[in-house]
Amino acid sequence: MRRFFVLAILLGSCSFPGRAAPTDGIGTIVRPIDGDTVVVAIGGAEESVRFIGIDTPESVSRQRPIECYGPEAKHRTAALLPPGTVVRLERDVEARDKYDRLLAYLYRAADNAFVNLLLVQEGYADSFPYPPNTAHQAQFDQAAATAKASQVGLWPSCGGTDTPSDR
Repeated sequence: MRRFFVLAILLGSCSFPGRAAPTDGIGTIVRPIDGDTVVVAIGGAEESVRFIGIDTPESVSRQRPIECYGPEAKHRTAALLPPGTVVRLERDVEARDKYDRLLAYLYRAADNAFVNLLLVQEGYADSFPYPPNTAHQAQFDQAAATAKASQVGLWPSCGGTDTPSDR
């Protein structure tokens, strides 16, 4: 059993080709990209970080037009996480998405606010499963149902997000 534990620790510290293995950690917000992606300085590098479990309308896509409530979602994320904000990043099962973005749950260090969940509760995001990263999915699903029923944020204006399968 002890050998298995040591092996698991060693495997967990292995790096991906060309990239250091991301870990849970503390970082500092550099800038928002859109409502569900930010750039974070962590471990001496800047990382594009995609919020796990949620989806906001697009506000910067070159392939598609800006979606309903996209600019509002980006502005809310920028207000919650202005440059210089210290955040705690929590990983789930999968470290990166197909765009090589670090996948994480973000918490503001100052007050431990769970930013992914706040965006859904306030109606700026919808719940969006990112299997196998589903540790908080039930919370996001419940928050989205409550926001929709309460008609807050994007729900009365847009009816939800346009969630394609490639995010």
